[in-house]
Amino acid sequence: MANEQPFQISIAEEDLALLKRKLDDTRFPDEVDGADWDYGAPLPDIRRLVERWRNGYDWRAHERELNALPMFTRSVEVEGFGELNVHYVHQRSSVNGAIPLLFVHGWPGNFLEVTKVLPLLTAASSDHPSFHVVAPSLPGFAWSEGVLKKGFHAKHYAELFTKLMISLGYTEFVTQGGDWGHLLTLSAASQYGPKHVKASHTNFPVSGPVNFWKDPLGLIKWLLTPYTSREVQSFAASKRLLKTGMGYFTEQSTRPQTIGYSLADSPVGLLGWVYEKLVSWTDEYPWKDDEVLTWVSIYWFSRAGPAASVRIYYEMTKGGDILGFPNFPKTSIPIGISFFPKELVRAPRALLHAQAKIVFESEQGAGGHFAAYEQPDALVGDVRKMFGRSGPAAGVVSGCTGY
Repeated sequence: MANEQPFQISIAEEDLALLKRKLDDTRFPDEVDGADWDYGAPLPDIRRLVERWRNGYDWRAHERELNALPMFTRSVEVEGFGELNVHYVHQRSSVNGAIPLLFVHGWPGNFLEVTKVLPLLTAASSDHPSFHVVAPSLPGFAWSEGVLKKGFHAKHYAELFTKLMISLGYTEFVTQGGDWGHLLTLSAASQYGPKHVKASHTNFPVSGPVNFWKDPLGLIKWLLTPYTSREVQSFAASKRLLKTGMGYFTEQSTRPQTIGYSLADSPVGLLGWVYEKLVSWTDEYPWKDDEVLTWVSIYWFSRAGPAASVRIYYEMTKGGDILGFPNFPKTSIPIGISFFPKELVRAPRALLHAQAKIVFESEQGAGGHFAAYEQPDALVGDVRKMFGRSGPAAGVVSGCTGY
């Protein structure tokens, strides 16, 4: 396993020039009158963003801001796949007994999701625990190496994460994740907990189906437990998502290469594909144009190219069969859940409790799918409560109280 190497983003001038040429040559589609968001990302929004990207957005300024983060790379051996070079943010707290925490993003997220919670999680205080934070870019995202061999699945991510944390001196750690980050850290907990993975917190409250033959009491309890008003509202939102918002999932989990040509060759195609999710999956978050453009630029300039990021859907669902993937493995470690009202899906509490050792729950008043970016104070507040002195997961990491 190669040693940790400091990392700085440095996009070549010719890559910036190529982006400018492609933006200059954009051919926009037309749009029906009054289309708005019903038809997807609105044309006026994309025109405005493209014009800013061409003639105002300063990548170098944002590159300098990103380079202020403590970023590194390290090659990690993954069984069957050789060494993968991984990009990650690694910020240690000044507190010696801080709790090691692995923060994992999903799609269309990236390491930017950790930027707002990083100073909060690592802050030293006698009132709340502090954390050493490691936030890797998933393989194929940002500046992590892409995987060019079939079958990179949940167990391989789990191995990668655990070996990375151990290589940094964290033989025991806790996790936080949303989207794929939750499912992947749950897999890590299933394979490497409780020896290495001691507890997990998520803002993506999803679950798998209850098997009557394996857990008849859990199924009965779920069926007999009345739904809360929040759950009823969430079911309605999930129904709308299944009806009008799952096209991306079907394409990326069945034919990722096909959409990959558009994402790799057209910055405007990439912008529309990602921007739609940034807006529609958040709780009216006030996106600034430069925020969006930095987010999308990270995909455009990524080491493996933007097409690499969507292949996670194919591999994790075995080519579109979401039920064929054991994406909710059983684990005995403590689990904490923060419910944000505009999250895409929300499983019933009774179902969640039937499948995991839930020790912490909270209901937040605002926030959507990108909770760490939309509501960093709320998310960190819940993590602190879960692992604080009187929290249900206090002391799970040996010798690390957080204070």
